[in-house]
Amino acid sequence: MRRIFLPNEPRASRRSFLKHSAATLAGGLLVGRDAARVGHAATERTAAEIVAGKDPRLIVHGAEAIELETPLRFLAEYVVTPKSLLYVRNNQQLAGTDNLDPVAMKDWSIEIAGLVDKPASIRVADLSRMDHVEHELVLQCSGNGRAYFSKLAPAKGAQWHSGAMGNVRFAGVPLTAVLDRLKVGHDSAARFVTATGRDTPIKAGDADFEHSIPLDDALARSFIALSMNGEPIPAVHGGPVRLVTPGYYATMNVKWLTQLRFDAQETPNYHQVARYRTPKEPIPVGSDFKYGLANSDANWRMRIKSVIFSPLDNEVVRAGRTEVRGVAWNDGAAKIETVLVTTGPQRPWQQATLAPGAGPYAWQPWSVSLDLPRGEHQIAVRAIDALGRSQPFSAAAQWNPAGYCFSAVHVVNVVVS
Repeated sequence: MRRIFLPNEPRASRRSFLKHSAATLAGGLLVGRDAARVGHAATERTAAEIVAGKDPRLIVHGAEAIELETPLRFLAEYVVTPKSLLYVRNNQQLAGTDNLDPVAMKDWSIEIAGLVDKPASIRVADLSRMDHVEHELVLQCSGNGRAYFSKLAPAKGAQWHSGAMGNVRFAGVPLTAVLDRLKVGHDSAARFVTATGRDTPIKAGDADFEHSIPLDDALARSFIALSMNGEPIPAVHGGPVRLVTPGYYATMNVKWLTQLRFDAQETPNYHQVARYRTPKEPIPVGSDFKYGLANSDANWRMRIKSVIFSPLDNEVVRAGRTEVRGVAWNDGAAKIETVLVTTGPQRPWQQATLAPGAGPYAWQPWSVSLDLPRGEHQIAVRAIDALGRSQPFSAAAQWNPAGYCFSAVHVVNVVVS
């Protein structure tokens, strides 16, 4: 039996870490599982049959509400994730968008409403003629890593492993530039911007999908994106137009955008209040939790995270020097300062070399060369940023029944022959 991995914490005391339950330790042991080998396909149809143009090797978690995951070995091959390999998580449907083709912009417009001095709208065709900004950024489902929570106690939803993410380039018009163009000002009572798309619920009678984000972040970061990786946004990824707020979980980057509403409060919409939230305080693993605006936080800014791309979990490598590679990122509010790697219980943490990133919101490659003798090993990685934020060792510390915002230390098991 493989030994439980117990990192030698560089800052906090090891004694405090030992207080975690056996279930917590088991959860930490499982964070390296690659979806390509342990993901459960929800349908016999391939990703390419569900979304025309997608790589058939993507993991299928759902076909009605489309849920496709990218195995880590494919993410490792590219600095910018190609559209054919990028994961998909769609809550609702829009006819004709189960493909990677562009969507016609004709007659598509975005309404500016709510607490503004005058309602207005702008055509996407007019947006395309305005000055654009471009950001390379991590696009990550807030359910990424849910399968690791479920190793401790079942978490509801698609059992994503580590591949519900990608690193892409979005370009579009800043929200502030749109407001200036339309000469629209917002009321002093406005605190949030709520985004709605043209898609509709899969089941009749269900709440339509919309999300609110803090107004300050929307004005500082958000832009109305019209291209991804230098091309029109593919239909399945929200084309022709998508709200993008760099550093935010992807659920808040609303697809097929049709309205931006300035509000005094977060929308009471089901998807904002009862879903896509995490408890403000830790809760016991396996417990129930009724989400509300007062007791939970919306899945807004991404938590700091690092992932090992190579070697993969359960990979067999040759004895000697082994290069360990991966990526790290956060919400863009502070620089990633340190990535630490260790190879087992009682082993020291080694500092990895960080490559320059493509901007504050993109993932940052890191690498370290390790001398691994023959046998079984566990490799763990942990990122720390300039604000002192880092990844918890235990998935139990973040467990929630919806399985959102997993960011625990990433561990892979390797065999050296």
